[in-house]
Amino acid sequence: MTSATLFLNKVLSVFTVAGDIFLVIIALIFILKWVFGEKDIYEVVAKFFYKHGLWMSFLIVIATMLGSLYYSEIANFEPCKLCWLSRIFMFPQVVLLGIALSRNDRGIAIYSMALSVLGLLISVNQNLLQWFNFSVIPCSVNALAPCNKLFIFEFGFVTIPLMALTSFALLIVLMWFAKEKDKGSASTSTRTTEPSEWKLFTTTFRCGTKHQPCLW
Repeated sequence: MTSATLFLNKVLSVFTVAGDIFLVIIALIFILKWVFGEKDIYEVVAKFFYKHGLWMSFLIVIATMLGSLYYSEIANFEPCKLCWLSRIFMFPQVVLLGIALSRNDRGIAIYSMALSVLGLLISVNQNLLQWFNFSVIPCSVNALAPCNKLFIFEFGFVTIPLMALTSFALLIVLMWFAKEKDKGSASTSTRTTEPSEWKLFTTTFRCGTKHQPCLW
């Protein structure tokens, strides 16, 4: 393994650990909201990631794709069957999120979440295989590219499947906040249009008075 690959292992592992810590914090924020009714912190976080989530998600998919390609094409780590399945649900998001970012289109959230949930399930399966020798998806451990092979093992627990799992989980969280904010904006828009319709309704019945002459 070259020095460049060893360095990349360290960098990606640090970002993976940071991402995992972030996910734990987000989980605590969700617990505070749903169990204890504390919404203030959640609203601050949701507002921040609604504003910055698209470009952050795009950076995640770019970094994940480039790291994956480096390992397979330069470091010559042969991708296993589960690795290829994970790629199927990650690589298209580079294009999708790139277009969404250029158009500031947060409607991409539901599509990105669908791909990321499927990718997350595959990554969970591969982590279970590597740690507990258990797999729901058939994948040979005796093939040319066995699914349980540990190409890297940083800090005593960071592996390539864990990197993938973290990336998918981060995308789900970021897209959740984009989707949640859009839902709130839509409901606010609906509420603000109701008084206007009510005003039009009442104006019709007031027509003909000295205070509201008819226009027809």
